[in-house]
Amino acid sequence: MHRTAATLRLIVPSLWLGLIIGLSLIEAPLKFTAPGITTPLGLGIGRIMFTALGIAGWFLLVVLVAASLIRPRVRRVDAILLGAMALMLVLETLVIRPFLNARSDQVIAGIDPGESILHYAYIAAEGVLIALLVVWIVRAARSLRPVSPAAD
Repeated sequence: MHRTAATLRLIVPSLWLGLIIGLSLIEAPLKFTAPGITTPLGLGIGRIMFTALGIAGWFLLVVLVAASLIRPRVRRVDAILLGAMALMLVLETLVIRPFLNARSDQVIAGIDPGESILHYAYIAAEGVLIALLVVWIVRAARSLRPVSPAAD
C-alpha cells in the first residue's frame, strides 16, 4: 500500500504538470492563431478550458493529499508544498479567474475593459504552481529510488 501511495505521489503531480503545460502554456495562446477563431470565441473556449483545468487541479490535489496521508507521518515539507499548491489553486479559481471571467464577458459584449494585470497575476500563479509541482516531483522520484548499501 505504501509503494502504491509513493507511486501516486509521483504520477499525480506529473499528470497535473502535463495538463498545465499542455493547456495553459501551449493550447491557450495557440487557439487565437487558428483560422476563424475570433476573440470572443477564443475567450469562450478559454473560459471552459480553464474551468476544466481548475476542476482537474482540485481533484488531483485531493488525490495527492490522500496519497500523502497514507504515510505513517506526513513530512513537514510535504505539508508546506501541498498548502502552497492549494493556495495557488485558491488564488486562481476563487480570486483571479472570476475577475478574468467578468472581463471576458465585457469583451464578448463588445466592451473594451482596458488594460489589466489580471492575466499576469494568473500567469504568475501558474508559474509558482509549476515550480511547486516540479519540486514535488523531484522529491517523489528521489523517494522511490532504492536505498543502496553504504559504500565501504
